[in-house]
Formats: sequence, structure tokens, C-alpha cells
Amino acid sequence: MREATSQDRAGLLAFLRQREPQSIFPLVNLSSLSGVRMRAWMAADQGGIVGMVGLTDAGFLMPQWPGGDWARVKQTLQGQRMVGMTGPMDQIKALKTAFGLKPADLRLDQHEPGFTLTLTDIRLPKPDGSHLAALGDADLDEITDWRVAFNAETFGQIDEGAHEKAAAEVQSWLPRGSHKVLWHNGKRVALTGFNARLPEVVQIGGVFVPPQLRKQGYARQAVAQHLVEARAEGVKRAVLFAASPAAEHAYRALNFQPAGRKSIVLFNQPKVL
Repeated sequence: MREATSQDRAGLLAFLRQREPQSIFPLVNLSSLSGVRMRAWMAADQGGIVGMVGLTDAGFLMPQWPGGDWARVKQTLQGQRMVGMTGPMDQIKALKTAFGLKPADLRLDQHEPGFTLTLTDIRLPKPDGSHLAALGDADLDEITDWRVAFNAETFGQIDEGAHEKAAAEVQSWLPRGSHKVLWHNGKRVALTGFNARLPEVVQIGGVFVPPQLRKQGYARQAVAQHLVEARAEGVKRAVLFAASPAAEHAYRALNFQPAGRKSIVLFNQPKVL
């Protein structure tokens, strides 16, 4: 296993595209489309690349190595600092064992079902008079509160810095235009977003409906309208991971099809191998 160079980039991208539903984050980072810097290490045999792991400058590990040699990964990453991992569930489970991680070492150990959709196959909900709009300055206070609630529900982030973190995330969406608000009868009712994007594929993330407005189809409307916009811009496919049974129900209603499972692991403290 060796660190990848710029000459390996095309081969790595081709390898990851073959496993697209669970490889969007390393794909986007290696494509230099996210603004996130990531180092990558790869394993190959005579037939080409068989596996890789990526590590962002922030310390997030992203594996994609079916049947990987995780002891070799640990040896390769000696001295590297990590704060968490995300990737296919079986691979993250194997890495936790290889790294000697215990439940007490983890602030979050979450598993989510994945889904994929070819956008020509989307099953649209009936129009309900709602419409999407870009985030504007007037939205930011309420959307920040929604993001605080989302992070608490999804990641258990309830520390003193939760509001500041959420506000920074919302501000980061504005120049990218990655997130939008669904309006119905003059009120904000849902948030939808793309947390990763390539020319032909988007990954949906950060969808939120306030608790008092749930079970009215707003999440489904928001995601559907956002995907129709993306389709008009040339996007062919969408992937996502469902954080709850209610979210899974909404996505299946849009004709999303199962595509493996993903794990997200956050450490209590940064770890140096």
C-alpha cells in the first residue's frame, strides 16, 4: 500500500465511480470540487486498483476497499491523526477492530441504510402549492436553529458550541447554493440540501422538517423539487443515507432503491495511530 500521487488520480476516480453510492465524499474530494484537502493511499495488484483510504486534513478517514487488509491500513497510517471515519458499514466495523477502538472511545457510532436513484425514474409527489427558494439573509436565524436541531437529532451534538457550529455550516452553504428552503402558504416548512455534488451525481444531506410540521409530506416535496432542479442542470443520479425510518419511507416513496449501508464514527478524542 502506498500514498497516491497526481498520476494515480484518474485511476482512483474510476475505481470509486464503480462504487459510487458509498464513495461520493472521496470522489468529490479527489475531484477537487469540495474545497476539502485529502490525502489518499491505495492498494493495487496486476489487475489495477483494489482499494483506497482517504484522510482529510481535518482528520476524517474514508475507506473504500472491499475485502481490505485493515492491518496493513493501520500500519500505513501510523502517526496520522484522526477524528472519525465514514464509509461502508462492514469496512468501518473492520477498521474499528484493527484500530483497537472500544465503545467508550466513540462519541458517535451510527449506521444508516443507503439508497440510489436514477433521476429519470423519480416518482414525483402530487403538487401541493409548495415551492423551493434559495437561502436568503432573512432565513438564516431560523435555518440555523433548524440546523442545531438536526445536529442534535442526528449526531447528538448538544455541547455549548452547537449553535456556533450550526451557524458556520449554514454560512458555508450560501456561496455554494447547496441548500434550499421549501415554502408553503407563506411559511418555511422544510430544508433540503446536497452535501456533495459531481457533474452527474448529487448526495442528498441535511434534510430537515421541524417536528411540529412532520408527517405532512414536506420532506418528500423538498427533496423531489430539488432533484428536479438538479436534473434540469444535467445531474443523472442521486444517492443518500436515511437517518431514520421516517426518512427512509419518504425516500422510498420517491423511488429510491437500496444501496448498502454506511457507518459514521466520531471519536471522543482525536486519535493518532
